[in-house]
Amino acid sequence: MSIRKNILIRVYLAFGLILVFAAAVVIQLCRVQFVQGAKWKAMATTLSTKYQTVEAARGNIFAVDMSLLATSVPEYDVHLDMGAPGFDDDDTFNANVDSLAIKLSELYEDKTPKEYNRWLRDARKENSRYELLNRRRLTHHELLELRKFPIFRLGKYKGGLIVVEQNRRVLPFKSLASRTIGYKNDNVKNAVGLEGAYANYINGESGKRLVQRVAGGLWMPVNNGEDEVEPKDGADIISTIDVNFQDIAQEVLKAQLDSTGADHGCVVLMEVATGEIRAIANFTKTKEGKYEEKLNYAISDAGDPGSTFKLATYMALFDQHKIDTNTMINGDGGKYKIPKGPMISDVEDYNFMMTAKKAFEESSNVAAAKFVYNAYYNNPWQYTDKLYSFHLNEKLQLQISGEPTPVVKNPKSRSWNINYTLPEMAYGYEMKITPLQMLALYNAVANNGKMIAPILVKEIRRLGNTVEQFQARVINPKVCSDATLGKMKNLLEGVVKEGNVKSLFKNAEYTAAGKTGTAQIANTSKGYGGDKKNYQTSFAGYFPAQNPKYSMIVVVNRPSKGSYLAAKVAAPVFKKIADRVYAADHGLHPAPVVHYVGNTNLPQIKKGNVKALKQVYAKLNVKPLYANNTATNSVDTSNGIAFEEATYKSGVVPQVKGMGLSDALYVLGNAGYKVMARGSGMVANQSEAAGSIIPKGSKIIIQLQ
Repeated sequence: MSIRKNILIRVYLAFGLILVFAAAVVIQLCRVQFVQGAKWKAMATTLSTKYQTVEAARGNIFAVDMSLLATSVPEYDVHLDMGAPGFDDDDTFNANVDSLAIKLSELYEDKTPKEYNRWLRDARKENSRYELLNRRRLTHHELLELRKFPIFRLGKYKGGLIVVEQNRRVLPFKSLASRTIGYKNDNVKNAVGLEGAYANYINGESGKRLVQRVAGGLWMPVNNGEDEVEPKDGADIISTIDVNFQDIAQEVLKAQLDSTGADHGCVVLMEVATGEIRAIANFTKTKEGKYEEKLNYAISDAGDPGSTFKLATYMALFDQHKIDTNTMINGDGGKYKIPKGPMISDVEDYNFMMTAKKAFEESSNVAAAKFVYNAYYNNPWQYTDKLYSFHLNEKLQLQISGEPTPVVKNPKSRSWNINYTLPEMAYGYEMKITPLQMLALYNAVANNGKMIAPILVKEIRRLGNTVEQFQARVINPKVCSDATLGKMKNLLEGVVKEGNVKSLFKNAEYTAAGKTGTAQIANTSKGYGGDKKNYQTSFAGYFPAQNPKYSMIVVVNRPSKGSYLAAKVAAPVFKKIADRVYAADHGLHPAPVVHYVGNTNLPQIKKGNVKALKQVYAKLNVKPLYANNTATNSVDTSNGIAFEEATYKSGVVPQVKGMGLSDALYVLGNAGYKVMARGSGMVANQSEAAGSIIPKGSKIIIQLQ
């Protein structure tokens, strides 16, 4: 075969293969386009677009007076689409890039105009479709300014501005009740405080937004209103916190912790009748020696309450008729060893023969232990069952999480010791109770025996409409008999009047009732040692004692400077807070006595300005009979002072005797006369008699003295 023919065959074969391959490609293209087109289009869409969750604006948390405690503030991430007409068009970009760079530099203050200019040009060269302008998020006000910048002001599509809204949680009062308010953190599985407990209400309902994948693996929002679902904002929470009382509690507690070098402490102020917590403060000492709100000790810190538990002990003894207030007991000089049991000690070494009332006022551990040991040794169940009837072994079922189940032992408990446990429980050991659980019992005494669970949230609202309201749950309508209740009130008041804190409350403007508690804290390796740094001090009570409105508990843990006794550490905090709450709550003050004017001389007045006169009489507690005042004739009645308004008529000389200068000038001037005044004081004489008809513009001389 010739070389030429061989070459032609090879060429024809190659050309034929190319034609076959081309035909196959065309057929496949037609198949993909027309037969499988819908399938591949759908797949392409799923790979390049998706729906992104849009978080709703979280609801607000308000104080009881509607002061804002927590709110969501919108902030904005700003991205640029360099493919938008404003950036893509050379003339538009070059004419505005310098001025835009200057504006961005002034707004963000992190780069020079030259650096922003270079950054904009580089981003345009790379044709970035979703370039983050700056890591710092903008406020709403800053965003409005940004939209006015060169290029951006061309509009939503031409300006290339892509704005993504984000919500940031803000506490307007900073650290005020911050632990109780709580927080929601993406890194924390369970949110804490009110933010966590009412997350279902506060979080709202998330929306969705269509986004598209762009270069670099970023997802850019697609402006398609039909495919977007707007988020539903969260509901608002109305808490029971009083901002002023919360501020007082935190300020006083923090100052005491600092002066005593304590490890931590807490305060709870509660309204007696409603169970609404008006203030709850918790502070922890940091490594730097500062105090911050880190843990909610009032709710979660369960431990030995110490002598504040004597309230429950004496209630049980009185209610079961084991003792009475005048029952005598030997304090043994503050040292007594229970047979086969522990050595019981008092702070005082002068407690010998005394009544139960005196023993309670002096907080004698010996007396409490002997009373309980003698009364219940043969039947300890009688004591523990009575404590359980006070519901001290049950959770309060609070509205926020973190409350542990209290531990109040009974003879079936694994750690029950027949010789030790009963007398130790008498004065607040061998148990675990939180401060708020202890306060609930004191509040029950103040509330005439009605025990209620404290609440922190009173209402939930959405768009101003009430969704749900909350009231305190009644735990026990009557914790003890009225007779026992009267005795316990008498004992608690006696602590303040005659006991170990009487000097502290000596000059108080209100009456108070309460009980101190100083408890040793067990050291894991050494047990209950004598280290003064291992004490917890507390004071629980209520005020005013005769008609209680507020109950309060104060706990200061491990004071390291000065005294470790509750009367010196915790009680002063109670007193200082109570002083300021009493001063701020005008409802606690008796109404001022209204003095009615009868057949007595009226206070000397300058006639004329009715509004000013009413203010003066109001300050003097003089009751007016009518709403007006007369400048010429005040009537003395048994019901008050009858007033009529001073009148004048143009062209007729008014009566100005008895007025001050400013009122006389005002009245005569409005009547149309010129005035010459002589002297000082009140008007004694006027040159023209009242009621005279003289031409307007005439001069009238008034003599003041």
